[in-house]
Amino acid sequence: MNMKKVKIGIVGCGTIGLVVAKAIESKLKDKAVLAAVSDVDQIKIDNFLSKIELRPDISSLEELIKKSDFIVETASASVSCDVAKKALTAKKDVLIMSVGGLLSDVSIFSLAEKNNSRLYIPSGALAGLDALKSAKASEINRVTLTTRKSPMSLAGAPFIEKSKIDLSSIKAEKIIFEGTAEEAVKGFPKNINVAATLYLICNVGAYCNTPLHIRIIVVPGLKTNIHEVEVEGSFGKFFTRTENYPSPDNPKTSYLAALSAVSTLEGALSSVKIGT
Repeated sequence: MNMKKVKIGIVGCGTIGLVVAKAIESKLKDKAVLAAVSDVDQIKIDNFLSKIELRPDISSLEELIKKSDFIVETASASVSCDVAKKALTAKKDVLIMSVGGLLSDVSIFSLAEKNNSRLYIPSGALAGLDALKSAKASEINRVTLTTRKSPMSLAGAPFIEKSKIDLSSIKAEKIIFEGTAEEAVKGFPKNINVAATLYLICNVGAYCNTPLHIRIIVVPGLKTNIHEVEVEGSFGKFFTRTENYPSPDNPKTSYLAALSAVSTLEGALSSVKIGT
């Protein structure tokens, strides 16, 4: 049977974008084609192309959206909201990995509905989001995210700079942040996308305004990123713990987060849905 392949455009030629591209040329090759890529860094584009056999067009964001049926954003929180708005305005489906950028303007959710387009947000480096979405159909009393990272993985974060925290001087496990998801995303825009994802589940749509508390702990010598989610509500309670290895190509990127982008894209292209 001759099925029309979905034209994919990738915005951001970093680690996650590369994982998605490799999936398109392998396990998704019968359903999709990589039509175009876009990045402000030519070196990243060259490196990206050197690692795949596909030869997509190199385009501006606007051109990429025109050439694609489905846009995948893997760039940064500073551009993700703009990518989502432009894709949805053009009535294209879009997958956003840099979730923190969406907290600045949640009107994009109504924009997706207005234009009959789909906005996909992968689970990223977290487990348990399916249970949280189910629990949200009733009453949730409390959601807590505790994230543990190595100290130097947070180097350069605005909260660290503003608080003048000397990460190299930390010799034992230490809580360095406690607050809301909005505060966490603002203070750690490149480190805590999981908090933004939880926030959107808890505060967008029906049964919203669920209390969400974020705690960030640094642990010297830690080789993984650990995310623990605790949820209590009328359904009962659950606890999940995810220990994420870094991507083989980039120690700052969780490998599970990259794989979640592929899984979400695969689900979007499939007629069978399993799980909440």
